[in-house]
Amino acid sequence: MGKTYFTEEQQGELRKNKYVQKVSAKSITYTKKFKEEFEEEYRWGKLPVQILDDMGLDHLILGKKRRNSIVSRLKRCGLRPEGFEDTRKNNSGRQTTRQLTDTEKIKRLEQKISYLNQENEFLKKNAQMDRQANWEYKRRHPSNTNSSKK
Repeated sequence: MGKTYFTEEQQGELRKNKYVQKVSAKSITYTKKFKEEFEEEYRWGKLPVQILDDMGLDHLILGKKRRNSIVSRLKRCGLRPEGFEDTRKNNSGRQTTRQLTDTEKIKRLEQKISYLNQENEFLKKNAQMDRQANWEYKRRHPSNTNSSKK
């Protein structure tokens, strides 16, 4: 079964809803308020269909797959440090081509320092575990280490 698309008429109906931030033929973006209220109602035991109807969204237009994905997506969003904020606009995954301000440069360098410090700590622990494993091996197998000294 393929992806279901919204018709122009359905898109227009969805755009009228205060909880819809953006809608296209393929996707729908909900407001932060919608996500927070939906998650709270769901925690209180309401079914997704009931919540959508109460918020003025026709669950038949959205379809079963989108209804179910709302629940799973909002559960994951609730666990993130940024919560229900839309992180797509802040993090495209690409390097910026524009000139960075001094504060942006400083922030990036601080993040890089933090990452490198974590990496160094990991490598130190790894080296320490290696030394400890070698010491344990030598302690338990003295015949293998003494024969090489003769």
